[in-house]
Amino acid sequence: MIGPDKNKLYPNENIKTVCYISNLPKRSNVEIGEYTYYSDNKNSPEEFYNNIEYHYEFLGDKLIIGKFCAIAEGVKFIMNGANHRMDGITTYPFNIFGGGWEKVTPTVEQLPFKGDTVIGNDVWIGQNVTIMPGVKIGDGAIIAANSTVVKSVEPYSIYGGNPANFIKKRFSNEKIKFLLKIQWWNWDQEKIFNNLEKLTSENGLKQLMEQYL
Repeated sequence: MIGPDKNKLYPNENIKTVCYISNLPKRSNVEIGEYTYYSDNKNSPEEFYNNIEYHYEFLGDKLIIGKFCAIAEGVKFIMNGANHRMDGITTYPFNIFGGGWEKVTPTVEQLPFKGDTVIGNDVWIGQNVTIMPGVKIGDGAIIAANSTVVKSVEPYSIYGGNPANFIKKRFSNEKIKFLLKIQWWNWDQEKIFNNLEKLTSENGLKQLMEQYL
């Protein structure tokens, strides 16, 4: 064996609180990379899509999540459908209540639109994090539990708080540049298996840099 079956919903049949969400039924405007998992000890992890809120197909925004991400329970992705028109005196959405108020239904162009929400590869998102529309989170980043992410996050950096702010980089700029270049998450299964000790140990990055540079 050189790893779990990436095509199984539950790669470890003994752990039913963790599933590979790329193997859930496909959903329009959602792209999820291989080996990315969602963990939920309160509800079935198969209910992951319930955590994507205000995601309306007609708006066209996408949620894109890379490979090998770890997503904890309670993480919420707020999509562009949550936005209210902001260029008038009031932000109250009169139109959705009908009774004649629908005469001020805004066009799609009049609503704030932040674009796609993109989560990179090897991103760890802690419990009860909220990610706002259009946020981009770089490869290798960590988002602390209970954070609200309102702006983009650089690769291999740690953010936390409400709103989430930069805490520190995980590695030096040189090491981050190297990791973004080798993109280990795109290695084949055998290569990942043969480098597991380097990928998970304190001195592994140094060993990989010596190997590749």
